[in-house]
Amino acid sequence: MMEDLQPDPTLIGGVPKPPLAFLPEPVKLFQARARRFAFLAESNELAPYLSFLAELSRLQARLAATLPALEPLPADQVAKALGAGMPPINRSLLADDAGLADTLHALLEGAAELDMPAAAREALDAVRGADTETRQWLLGNVLADNISTEAPAAHLFVAAAVQVHLSRLAATLDPEILVPVSVGVCPACGGRPATSSVMGMQGIENIRYASCGCCATRWNEVRVKCLCCGSTKGISYRSVGTDDATVKAELCNECKSWVKIFYQVRNASLDPVADDVGSLGLDMLMRDTDFTRGSFNPFIVGY
Repeated sequence: MMEDLQPDPTLIGGVPKPPLAFLPEPVKLFQARARRFAFLAESNELAPYLSFLAELSRLQARLAATLPALEPLPADQVAKALGAGMPPINRSLLADDAGLADTLHALLEGAAELDMPAAAREALDAVRGADTETRQWLLGNVLADNISTEAPAAHLFVAAAVQVHLSRLAATLDPEILVPVSVGVCPACGGRPATSSVMGMQGIENIRYASCGCCATRWNEVRVKCLCCGSTKGISYRSVGTDDATVKAELCNECKSWVKIFYQVRNASLDPVADDVGSLGLDMLMRDTDFTRGSFNPFIVGY
């Protein structure tokens, strides 16, 4: 049964001013995500899909460890972006980036060796056989956080490559110089969050961080605030089960959107992307409402 829960303005403690952002460590990130997908597959109706995503995450980890190191962004480009209150990674320039193209090629070749559902295999073969223009179109959609529900499987493989490239690029940045961009916008690459989490790590207990669905940067966001429109009015929470659930939907009555919020303070193993897929039951229940999902996770498009 879904419960409609009102905001719980728990005291936010730990540090007077939490760090704005935590940058990803790509190899560790994808290794941990692979383990989480595999664990979730053990007791989930989506086991075949979760097991496939576990293998895909392992491939992402291998690529993050073996691809040639990326050059940091030019200092003048970073300074110009930050001076304008913009993220230093400009996604609009990446669709035809040679480094991203190489990452996509390596991922497609590596994915050919994975066990996967027939529909995924068909989509993989289509992307591998696609011309440069089609690949750039797919990359452009992912980089714009705008994947068509008509071709989610093809975009999935492209998105996996984008995650590898953007996380590696974000890892070259200095987190101390990043600046807030806007509510619900990644300060590293300008992407939308997959989910947000109430943290449990020492020093940032009960503080919320959103996690970018592409580069995996985590950034601080005020709790009880819509990550889509920034409103603090009309925020409520829904969950499957009890009011102490570790996964909830944060609903905004102002813009009629919702984003999942995880309580890592209760379960430190929750992964912003893997557990988003693993908690698909909440998405199914939200379909019966007039709220629209406002987050971006390329692995959940089409469900």
